Amino acid sequence: MLKDKLISSFMAFENNVDIDNPVHDVRVEAMKNFEIKGFPSKKEEAWKYTSLNALQKTDFSIFPKQVNTLEYKDVKKYFIHEIDTYKIVFIDGVYSSNLSETTHDGVDICLMSSALNKPMYKQIIDVYFNKIASKDESLTSLNTAFSKEGAYIYIPKNKMPKKPIEILHFATGNEASIMLQPRNLIVVEENAEVQIMERHQSLTTNEVLTNSVTEIFAAKNAIVDYYKIQNDAATASLIDNTYINQKDKSVVKVHTFSFGGKLTRNNLNFYQNGEYIDSTMKGVTILGEKQHVDHHTLVHHIEPNCESHQDYKGIYDESSTGVFNGKIIVEKLAQKTNAFQQNNNILVSDKASINTKPQLEIFADDVKCSHGCTIGQLDEDALFYLQSRGIPKKEAKALLMYAFANNVLASVRIPELKTRINKLIANKLAVNLGFDL
Repeated sequence: MLKDKLISSFMAFENNVDIDNPVHDVRVEAMKNFEIKGFPSKKEEAWKYTSLNALQKTDFSIFPKQVNTLEYKDVKKYFIHEIDTYKIVFIDGVYSSNLSETTHDGVDICLMSSALNKPMYKQIIDVYFNKIASKDESLTSLNTAFSKEGAYIYIPKNKMPKKPIEILHFATGNEASIMLQPRNLIVVEENAEVQIMERHQSLTTNEVLTNSVTEIFAAKNAIVDYYKIQNDAATASLIDNTYINQKDKSVVKVHTFSFGGKLTRNNLNFYQNGEYIDSTMKGVTILGEKQHVDHHTLVHHIEPNCESHQDYKGIYDESSTGVFNGKIIVEKLAQKTNAFQQNNNILVSDKASINTKPQLEIFADDVKCSHGCTIGQLDEDALFYLQSRGIPKKEAKALLMYAFANNVLASVRIPELKTRINKLIANKLAVNLGFDL
């Protein structure tokens, strides 16, 4: 079983790292935690509708034996190449210098392996690494145990990178099946700002399992704009754990676009440790075949005068399945909280399904909180109206579905990315929506 292989592989992993490094103790403790908890099962409420049993029976390679060299022309379409960006690129879990463009020009955009091992980064690592990542989530602990490579982004006080940042992970199929465990650390200091786009992309029909963890720290008045593009192969599975710690007057927005992959699990956790904080999480999911996406969100309102906004749209066709579990916690001291949560879903096929569970836990009495969900089909009257105006039924359905998801796209702040998402939606709906692409 995969658990046993991971435990034995950890011993080999430890032989190649510096045991005197303080991170060593963090890794060992994390592996002990994973060894006790193991992989989550459907007996746990948080995993009730998502099974990892099939993945555990796959003989994944934990360490790549050989790294393939990719040319930019081979993967250009996966970059937002219409604009200039900083790029942090990994091939089968290994950093690709020829595809990447990093910088230390006023900001640090480099590798976790450098940050974890070089003394110049020790102060930041000691303060931030593994500080908000959950100790209760076994897969987060597993990633911590094998933490070695990923993106390290540090934006000092009053700084903003000259360009947006792209983080790309490619799986080549060099192994029959491979498990990747990238670890990202993003620290945005007071009055700083950053835009980041992240993508995991399999270039093969071989099995790929990615267990990713990202920690984001937004200091006072910081602004973080984060975009996740998930449009992977039918044999690729992704477990994405993101933890966000916000301080006073910071603004963090996370957009998640889930258009493909065998199994995708997004754990998105916001912790508001200050006043006048704004947290936004929006998502569009469009699935077909037997694809499965599970969105689990948490917003923890700890102090007063803060806001959170959640808006997730789902379109499910064929035998696809979806899960949305959104939790808002408002502590007793978090008066004047304004928390909004909405999950709307369309089932295009009779065989598609969605399990949705919005949750509110409110311990304060002076708040504005709302949550809700809808599950339905396309409006037949609207469909008839469009057809009566000469629009074919297929295109009419696509227009209605695009309009359904459009309000999420409205808040995307990078025009070139918005155009790319429009194109992906058109491709998923298998229709030309008339965009100038």
